[in-house]
Amino acid sequence: MDKSKTEKRPLFDRIFKPEVITLDSGHVVERPKSRTPLILLALAITIYVSILLTNFDIGLLMRRIHELGFILGQIFTPNWKYFPNVIPLLIITIKMSITGTLIGCAFGLPLAIFASSNINRNKATLSICRFILSIIRSIPTLIYALAFSLIFGLGAFAGTISIAFFTLGIVAKMLYESIETIDMGPYEAMQSFGANTLQSFWAACMPQILPQYLDNCLYCFELNVRASSILGYVGAGGLGILISQRTSLRAYHDLGCILLTLFIVVWLIDLLNDWIRSKII
Repeated sequence: MDKSKTEKRPLFDRIFKPEVITLDSGHVVERPKSRTPLILLALAITIYVSILLTNFDIGLLMRRIHELGFILGQIFTPNWKYFPNVIPLLIITIKMSITGTLIGCAFGLPLAIFASSNINRNKATLSICRFILSIIRSIPTLIYALAFSLIFGLGAFAGTISIAFFTLGIVAKMLYESIETIDMGPYEAMQSFGANTLQSFWAACMPQILPQYLDNCLYCFELNVRASSILGYVGAGGLGILISQRTSLRAYHDLGCILLTLFIVVWLIDLLNDWIRSKII
């Protein structure tokens, strides 16, 4: 067999030689060995090593699995008399999400422009902007909330700033990738007529990316409503405070009221966002 063809084979086929079959017509074909046994073996080894490294106790899981059913049974029989206690913090959670999303989206737009290689031709500032975005995106919202709670004190303000930073990183990242795919002809035409970078971008590029920008903003709002509900665990306000309290007291019926209320609110927000998308995007 041709040596060059052999070297181009995948490593698996070079180790496990394909079966050579001669047809009645005299043609010679190869039937590769099945990769399924090797994949299953690798998967089994990976699972076994993971169990050893994490000290995963299957026996303990089987002995305590009934506790999960007990807790879920209480959660899905919520105490709706607790609902009046949920409303004030639910409103705070929604306010945090709206304000943080608006701030993050507002600052995410100019940062996305500076992070776009087809708009910002300065490699130094381009690299700095992308490096900043990478740092912002790498930090979870809960860590932001913990840090800002220590800086600004406990309450919704710290949660709002945390959501704003999270939103800024997501929107700017998704937006600059969209900007880099747009038609640059109108932008270059505007600059040839003497318009500056901001004027050229606003007139020629913004109409092209506006639907994607609005879609990203709505998507982040959906994420933020969910994320803001747990920021209270670190003192950043919202429903997380109640969730933490009722969980620590093992008041699972009250917890069920909180979680089901949050589920309904998130579902309604998803429906609202879909309606807005259908009208403006």
